[in-house]
Formats: sequence, structure tokens, C-alpha cells
Amino acid sequence: MTTTTTTGTTTGTTTGTSTHRHVSQRHAALNSVTTRQLRKSFDDVEVLHGLDLHVEPGTIVGLIGPSGCGKTTTVRLMTGLLAPTSGEASIGGTRSIDLTSSQRSRIGYLPQTPALFPDLSLMENLSFHASMYGLPLRRKERLRSVLDWVELSDDAGKRVADASGGMQRRLALAAAFVHDPDIVFLDEPTAGIDPILRDTIWTQFREVASAGKTLVVTTQYVGEAGMCDEVGLLSDGELLLVDTPANLRRAAFDGQVVDVVTSRPLSSSELDRLAEHEFVVGEIERTDVSSLRFVVDDATRALDDLNRSFAELGIDVVEAGEHEVDYDEAFVRVVQRHRTATHGAIDENDSAAESDDGSESREVDS
Repeated sequence: MTTTTTTGTTTGTTTGTSTHRHVSQRHAALNSVTTRQLRKSFDDVEVLHGLDLHVEPGTIVGLIGPSGCGKTTTVRLMTGLLAPTSGEASIGGTRSIDLTSSQRSRIGYLPQTPALFPDLSLMENLSFHASMYGLPLRRKERLRSVLDWVELSDDAGKRVADASGGMQRRLALAAAFVHDPDIVFLDEPTAGIDPILRDTIWTQFREVASAGKTLVVTTQYVGEAGMCDEVGLLSDGELLLVDTPANLRRAAFDGQVVDVVTSRPLSSSELDRLAEHEFVVGEIERTDVSSLRFVVDDATRALDDLNRSFAELGIDVVEAGEHEVDYDEAFVRVVQRHRTATHGAIDENDSAAESDDGSESREVDS
């Protein structure tokens, strides 16, 4: 998988100590993640089917997909919290299930249901997590910095039991970053967080990645795909694609999309003539009486070609422009296409099996 590595300056999530920065640089290889034919079954039911993925250092890879598609299972296998049925997951070249305590101390993890102590304050909870990662006792400045990062400084003394769900989620997010890890696995980190703070957090994620950290993020907010370097789309335990956000949009239609409004409706024969052009790479969809949607190889070039083609037909173009496919639309189309193809193949196999059974029965009967 090809990823884009960005570089930049250390952000507020780093410790600010030269010793810790030196450790991160010395062990930079821990920033990569690889899975090879990763499979997982529960009660003899396979829920993850041969997942192959490589995450480069300093990148954000988002795992998106419908509920129950295998995102959380994938993250738990990557971190070594689950053992695979077959295949393997590794971090920095070490199998995840064989990671040492020292290596694990350089990994951050935010589960969907984090461990928080209701009778302790936000600061006390964060300090507990810091101690679990081996941070020294003189860590108050670091704790304050991370709480400020998730906008909880003013509530540091509040008990978790008295904090809102969104505040608890932000505290858990802070706990995943408190020890300045090299790589962080975040399972739906912005769930329950308001849109304004969500944007702020993603800006911070980008800054963390620019400092050389690696983030693997699962999300049901499909629009967050655009904030990742690359996106892995999961459905029914299968990794359908791994690509840039821009190419995810293109994958929805197998090309770029152009919308055209004409002065009058087109006849079927006129549509057939337009479909014969090489730059039209998909079916022409009628979105309204005089509105058409074309799937083309290159939208910029196709707009000129379409204007000429309509002129040849004696039809005026009222409006024409590239249709910006949003991530929700792209996500739905890719998943539906996969499910249709999968179910179609299953139906064909079932039909073939029934036909074979019938043939064998007739031979036996005769």
C-alpha cells in the first residue's frame, strides 16, 4: 500500500524532553504496522477474512465500515490483544502477540469502552494511566498539557462519575496519548464528541502525524475519511480497498462524475450516441427530466468533450460541472456493490449446486 508520509514539528502531545524524543527517534521502526492474511474466527464463524494491510510511519490510516464489519476486531488483532486464527499482525516487524512490555509502553490504545474509575477525578484517572505506561512521578506538567489538548483543563478536579459522556471520551483519548507513544490505535475516538471539538481533535491528529507518529483510527463518521492519509474500507469482514480519500470517491463510480443540465430532455437514441464516446466510462444516469450524470475518465477534459457532443446533437447545455462525490455516498456505493457481487456469486453457486444435485439424482434413478 502506498502512503504519503508527512513531516513537521513536534506538537503539544510530545513530552518536550530531549530524552523522550531521542527514544522515539531511535525506535522509529515501531511506527509501522503490517497484517498478512489476517483471519479471525469466533465459535467457528470467521469474522475477518484474510486482511492484508501495511501502514507506513507518520501516517493516519482510517478504517471505516458499517457496524459489525470487523473494525474493532482488526484493531485488537493489530495490538496483540487478540490472537489471530491464522495469518499475523506485526508492529515494527515484531508479531503483535510477541511484543515486549517495553515495546507495548510505546503504543497508545483507545478502546471503545475505556477503563475509567468513576470515583477518581479526571486528573487522577489520567495520572493512573500515565503510571501504567511508566511515566515518572514528576509528570504534572505533562498531565496538564494533555488535558489542555482535549480541553479538559478546567474540569481536571471533577470526578469521572460527574463528567458527561463526551468528557469521559476526551479523557480516554488523553490517556491514549499521555505517554507520547510512537503509534496509537484509536477505536472510534470522536464518538460522542461535538462537531466543533471533533474538528479540533482531527487537527491535532494531523499535527501528531506530522511529528512522525502513526495513527490507526476506526470511525463510523465516514466524512472523517477525508482527514486520513489513506482509508481502508471494510465490509462483512473483508478489506474492500485501501487508497487515498480522493481515490475512494473515484472508486464509488469507477471514475469521475459530471452533472449536465440540458435545455430539453434527451431521447434514448441521443443518450446511446453520447454513451459511445470513449471518455464516457460508465452508464449515463438521468437524475431529473433534463439532468444527466456521466461517469467519465477525466472530468476536466470530459466537460469540453461533452459540450462539443451536445452541440453536435443541437442541444444547449444550461449547466455542467463536476459532481463532488461525498464520502458517505462513496462509502454506500462501494459497500452495496460489493454485497451485490458477493450475494450474486453465492446465488450462482447455489444454483449450480442444485443443478448438479439434480443431475446426480437423475443418473442414480436411471
